[in-house]
Amino acid sequence: MAHWLFKSEPDVFGWDHLTALGRAGSEWDGVRNYQARNIMREMAIGDTGFFYHSRTGLEIVGIVEVIAKAHPDSTAQDGKWECVDVRALKRLPRPVTLDQIKSDDRLSDMVLVRNSRLSVQPVSDAEWQIILDLAGHSPD
Repeated sequence: MAHWLFKSEPDVFGWDHLTALGRAGSEWDGVRNYQARNIMREMAIGDTGFFYHSRTGLEIVGIVEVIAKAHPDSTAQDGKWECVDVRALKRLPRPVTLDQIKSDDRLSDMVLVRNSRLSVQPVSDAEWQIILDLAGHSPD
């Protein structure tokens, strides 16, 4: 199982929007970056990801699950773009801010630190665990 990070502006489509959709989840649509599209093509059903509030908040707030592999993005007019479907799994006990991530030397190679503009990113197993620890998340 791989781990990812999904960025979205909370006033456009935030954690509360996704949780309101329940188990049905949502397409992670509207991504218009080739690198991010290609990353979504690597995702498998059951992979998990962090939900990150971008632009305002600048924090990881929850965990999502990939529930559909990459498929044509229903909002794209030209057929070049694909997306996965995700659903909310769990809100983190406490958000992990971008400042916390940047100030932790163990996370200095995290894509979020090195390429903050990329809207969908891989997260290593070690980074995943560090973020969970910072969030106060205990294993189920």
